[in-house]
Amino acid sequence: MKLAYHVVDVFTTTPLEGNALAVFPNVTDLDSATMQRIARELNLSETTFVLPGESTPEATRVRIFTPAAELPFAGHPTIGTAYVLRRLEMVPRAAQHFVLSENVGPVAIRVEAGDDPILWLTTPPIRKLGELGRERYARALSLEPERLVPGVPCEIHSAGNPIAFIAVRDVAAVDAARVDSALLLDLLRGTKYPVCLFVFAPTERGAYSRMFAPLLGVPEDPATGSATGPLAAFMMKHGLVSDADGTRFISEQGVKMGRCSILHVLINGKRGERAIEVGGNVVHVAEATMHL
Repeated sequence: MKLAYHVVDVFTTTPLEGNALAVFPNVTDLDSATMQRIARELNLSETTFVLPGESTPEATRVRIFTPAAELPFAGHPTIGTAYVLRRLEMVPRAAQHFVLSENVGPVAIRVEAGDDPILWLTTPPIRKLGELGRERYARALSLEPERLVPGVPCEIHSAGNPIAFIAVRDVAAVDAARVDSALLLDLLRGTKYPVCLFVFAPTERGAYSRMFAPLLGVPEDPATGSATGPLAAFMMKHGLVSDADGTRFISEQGVKMGRCSILHVLINGKRGERAIEVGGNVVHVAEATMHL
């Protein structure tokens, strides 16, 4: 069996920055276990598989895998797969709106005008799942509790994947974060979620961020679109960013890894009927064939 695939860098305009993604755009007769093994083989944060046989005229079916698990939703795989579908004209390049069908459900895509447009996804419904002891989770990131933003709790929010948000005072504290794997595993035994840890500092541009997901086989993620909508909701809730309709800001992630990623956020609608879009640019870096 020969499987064509593409590699793109997402949330960047510069090759070899952003978050790398492998996209298999035409998959048939491939079982879930093999998809998982392929994702483990490529060892990127995520790999996606487009299934034309399960697609409809209204939505293109996509499955998303980390090296260790299948995900219901993820941001950079959604944006990167949308880019590849347009590049291959599996979705008309003139289309400004289309839909990807993921395990979380339908995910709307919007394409800005221009030669190198930002692609936007509408974040699925966001739920707060609980609160955690912020000092204990700070220590799991090897941070002293006094480096946290005063009065802001550590909360788990999810748009498909549970993320624990930890707000710290400054960029230096974000860069100082280092996962204590033994302590984190001990803490997670007390929760029912395979929680990813998202540490960030509010900035003039929005946020400076890092994300750690060791239980998903991702020691650190260069860009986490599935966390960025919940990040916006968390920041608005705690007064760390404006919650006005039309607010736009960025989350800068992956810098410490040498893979600078710029994730754009747009707040649409008034309080109570709000939609959060997450967008970014994409660069095509390779196409190849896998032989199985």
